[in-house]
Amino acid sequence: MVYVKWFFRIVVFVLLFGVLHYTLPQHDVVRVVNTYQERQDLNDWTRIFWAQPDDQSAELVNRDVQFIQTVRRKTWLFGFVPRESTGVMVYRNEDTGWSWPFYFKFDTASLQTEADDLRSTAENPKWAVMTHYGWRMELLSVFPNAVAIRQVDSPDYYPIPWFNIFFFVFLGVAWLFLRAMWRQFRERSIDPVVDSAGEAWESADQRFDDTRGRLRRWIDSWRRSPRR
Repeated sequence: MVYVKWFFRIVVFVLLFGVLHYTLPQHDVVRVVNTYQERQDLNDWTRIFWAQPDDQSAELVNRDVQFIQTVRRKTWLFGFVPRESTGVMVYRNEDTGWSWPFYFKFDTASLQTEADDLRSTAENPKWAVMTHYGWRMELLSVFPNAVAIRQVDSPDYYPIPWFNIFFFVFLGVAWLFLRAMWRQFRERSIDPVVDSAGEAWESADQRFDDTRGRLRRWIDSWRRSPRR
């Protein structure tokens, strides 16, 4: 039973971590090298990794998607520790609208223009911070979605994930608050009922033992009575 409980906890933790890691904003220090538009087929299960289309194109199996090609500064520990090396990263640029995840992004055209303006070469680089969510999975042709971009002075710039910090602080405070409320509710409502049920069970058990004892003594008295 203990192993089943721990297995269930691990599964819940992995699922929760995956959802948060996919949804929460991430920040990459990048150099934009190109932007383009390409028609993508959205007729399989990987459609969940793309933005939801509007009502008029909800049934389409393919549509044009804008992309931003970059050279990204590599990091360790999910972006917390920067590295000296670089690698390529391609971002899609789609509106999220009013759907999940709730970034309320409606400025795809403006973001594409900003990315075009930041295009540069290795000889004369322009570095920027790309805010995005999602994962890059080359085997499934899945791309992270760019949310915002802004220019920085050098590739050594370290973006502090303020939103994620406040989110996890809020999550921790909310967890402690809900835990305290649950304990108070359990002490005031559940524990008295359980104690009362336990006392009632003990009283019933005691009465049963007394009745069984009297019955046994009555039977024994008949057994000891002399025969005439």
